[in-house]
Amino acid sequence: MVEEKTTDLFARVKDELPSDAKVSDIKFEGCEVVLYTKSKDFFLENNGALKSIVSKLKKRIILRPDPSICLDMEKAKIIIEKLIPKEAGLKEVTFEPAFSRVVIEADKPGLVIGKGGETLREIKKQILWFPQIKRAPAIPSDVVKVLRQIIHDESDFRKDFLNKVGKDIHSGWKETKWIRLTSLGGFREVGRSCILIQTPESRILLDCGIKPGNNEFPHLEAPEFDINHLNAVILSHAHMDHCGAVPLLYKMGYKGPLYCTTPTRDLMVLLCMDYIEIMQREGGLVPYSTKDIKEAVKHTICIDYDEVSDITPDVRLTLLNSGHIMGGSLIHLHIGNGLHNILYTGDYKFDRTALFEPASTNFARAETVITESTYGSIEDVQPRRDETESNLLEIVNETIKRGGKVLIPSFAVERSQDLMAILYNGKFKGTVYCDGMIWDATAIHTTYPEYFNRDLQKQILQQGENPFTDKMFKRIGSMKEREKILKSEEPCVIIATSGMLIAGPSVWWLKKLAEDEKSTLLFVGYQGEGSLGRRIQKGWSEIPMEEDGRTKSVPIKLEVKTITGLSGHSDIKQLMNYLKRLKQRPERIIVDHGESKKCVEFARNIHNTFRIETMAPKNLETIRLK
Repeated sequence: MVEEKTTDLFARVKDELPSDAKVSDIKFEGCEVVLYTKSKDFFLENNGALKSIVSKLKKRIILRPDPSICLDMEKAKIIIEKLIPKEAGLKEVTFEPAFSRVVIEADKPGLVIGKGGETLREIKKQILWFPQIKRAPAIPSDVVKVLRQIIHDESDFRKDFLNKVGKDIHSGWKETKWIRLTSLGGFREVGRSCILIQTPESRILLDCGIKPGNNEFPHLEAPEFDINHLNAVILSHAHMDHCGAVPLLYKMGYKGPLYCTTPTRDLMVLLCMDYIEIMQREGGLVPYSTKDIKEAVKHTICIDYDEVSDITPDVRLTLLNSGHIMGGSLIHLHIGNGLHNILYTGDYKFDRTALFEPASTNFARAETVITESTYGSIEDVQPRRDETESNLLEIVNETIKRGGKVLIPSFAVERSQDLMAILYNGKFKGTVYCDGMIWDATAIHTTYPEYFNRDLQKQILQQGENPFTDKMFKRIGSMKEREKILKSEEPCVIIATSGMLIAGPSVWWLKKLAEDEKSTLLFVGYQGEGSLGRRIQKGWSEIPMEEDGRTKSVPIKLEVKTITGLSGHSDIKQLMNYLKRLKQRPERIIVDHGESKKCVEFARNIHNTFRIETMAPKNLETIRLK
C-alpha cells in the first residue's frame, strides 16, 4: 500500500535516475508518476532505466518530453500524416501541450503503431511528442467526439487535478483498524445502487444511481455520508440505476475523482444526457444539468481491466470484466496493508454471451463479497444461451413470414447490441430498425472492440467483419421516418428504447402496432415491477394510451412473447457457480440489487450451501466488515 509521502517518493525516483536523464519535472497523474525530460536520447532510449525503477519502487512511471524539446505542432502534424500509411484511415491529430502529448485517432490503430511498434517509434523519434493512439468509431459518434474535445480543452485543468489526486493518494497513513459499509441504495430493491465504504483514512462511494420510473435517489442525506469528506467514487457500469446520480454528486460540490473504464464514462454521459432531455420533455424536476455531467467527465480517471491503481492512501482498486455490458466492471478493493479485500460485483454475467466473456475471477482474495441478486430465486433458471438465440430467431422469422413487424423494447446499452450480433450471426435477411438511443450507444460500442469477447474481437479486428456496420441495420432519426416505416407493408424488426416500455419510442410503436395481429411484441429483458412491460407480461389485454390529451384503452391483439435467456444478469445457477469458483472462500457475502424476497431467499440459499455468514441488509444499514 501507499506508505510514503510525495516528497519521499519523488526523492527516491530522482535517486534512481541515471545522471544524463535531465528530468525537468516530476508530476502525478492520479497514481502514476510522470517524468518530463529535456534529454532527447533519454526520452527515446532510456535503456531499461525506467523498468528498473518501476520494479524497485512498485510504481507506474511514465516518461514524457519536456515541452522545450517538442517539435512545432504544425511541422509535427505534417510528419505524422506522412509517416502513417493511408490504409490506417487517419482521422484526427490533436496536440495536448500540457501533457506533451499528441493524440492520433485512426480507423486502424494497429497500422499507426506498425509491425513491432516500428511506425510509432519513428513518429516519436521525429516529432519528440508523447504519442497516444485512439480508435475512431466505426460508426461516427457525437458523444465520443464531444468527450474527446472536452478532455482536450480541459487539459490544463486535468493536469493540475490529476497531480492533486496523486498528492492526496501519497499523503501518508498510519494504520487501518476498521472498515465499515453503509447501504445508501439498491438493497432489497432494484435501482439507485449506492454503497459507502469507510476506513479511518478513506470515504469511497461505489455507484450512485437512480430508480428508473419513479426517480428515487440514494440516501445521500444519511448521517454517514458527507460530500465534503468523500475521497473517491467508483462506477461499476453505465446503467442509470448505477450511474444516474453521479452528476448530482458534482452539483452537490464533490470535486474528487470518478474511477471507471473509458466505455463506462462515454455511456454514462449518453444516458445521463438522455435522462435530462426526457425529464425536461415530461415537465419533471431535472436534478442536474449538462454542466454537472461535464464536471463528472473532467474529474474522471479511466482505468483498464486488471490494472491495479492506488486511489487513497490505504485502498487499491482493480476493475475486472463483469460480462454485463460494454466496459462493465467488478470492483475489487484491497484495503490496508493486506487487511481486507472487498469484491463488489455490481451487475454481472457468469456466462459467455454474443458480446462478452464471462465475469472474471482473476483475483486472489475477497473476504467480503457484495453480490447482486436480480435473478436470485431458485425459480430463476434461464435456458441455455444457444437455445435462447435459436428461439429468438425463430420468433422473428415466423413474424416476418406472416408479414408482421417485430417490436423489441430494449435497453439502449448491451441488450440492443446483443440482439444485433445475434441477428447478424443468425443470417437474418430482413431489415432491422434501431430507434431511440440505440444507434448512439452502438457507435460507442464500435469505438472499443477490445472489450468484446475474443471471437467478436477477432471478427472485427482481424477479419475486418463488423456486425454493427452491416447494411441490414438502419437508424430511425425522426418521427417522419417512423410514420413511413409504419405505413410500409415491409415486414421488419424494430428495436426501440425504453426496454421496460416506461417511455420513449418503444411506447409509441406499441401504441401503433398493438392491434396488428400479424405483429409481435417480444420482451428480451427484465421488466421492473409497476412498469407497462411487466403489466403486459402479467396478461393485460388492454393498455391505457394518451391521444390528443385524452386517455383511451387500446386492445392488445399482437402476439406477446418473452425470452429470458438474453439477460445481462446471471441466473441463480450462474450466481451460485460464480461464488463457488472464487479462489478463496469469502468470510461473508452481502446480497443486494434484487427484489426484497429474492435478496432474502438468495442470502439463505448461499448460507445453506456454503455455510458462511450471509446477510441481506436494508437501505441505511451500516455493517462493520473488519
